Amino acid sequence: MAEISVGKEILSQCNKCKLILAHIIVTMKDATTPDKVMCKTCKGTHGFKDPGATKKKTSIDRVIKSAKSASGKKVSESVAELWTKALNRTTSKARSYNMKDSFALGDIIDHPTFGQGVVERLIDNNKIEVIFQDDYRTLLHKK
Repeated sequence: MAEISVGKEILSQCNKCKLILAHIIVTMKDATTPDKVMCKTCKGTHGFKDPGATKKKTSIDRVIKSAKSASGKKVSESVAELWTKALNRTTSKARSYNMKDSFALGDIIDHPTFGQGVVERLIDNNKIEVIFQDDYRTLLHKK
């Protein structure tokens, strides 16, 4: 393992950039633990955050919803299960996603990157929340 010390480069979770980026070690807690680091991208200084120990909270973690089964007990459903139910609920035909088009609740969207999704919520005049097989995403429309 490479020796770490003040002035050396290390990967850290940046508070400003919200990414794991290269940082310069500014101070050390002890001989093996960085204390303060400076981001090489935004030049911000903050405490060292080990990228291996940082668990980024994804929208999948936020979105696992609760539903009531026939017995009245709460049951957790995954995003994939909610996506399947949303696809089965809708009767519309899939349309290719284009941010210039207008979409309504229940529309099926064919997105070139994320695949098939169903419009679950209208956020603003020009934003929609779409459930895809792996995650919920906010997309633009009517632009």
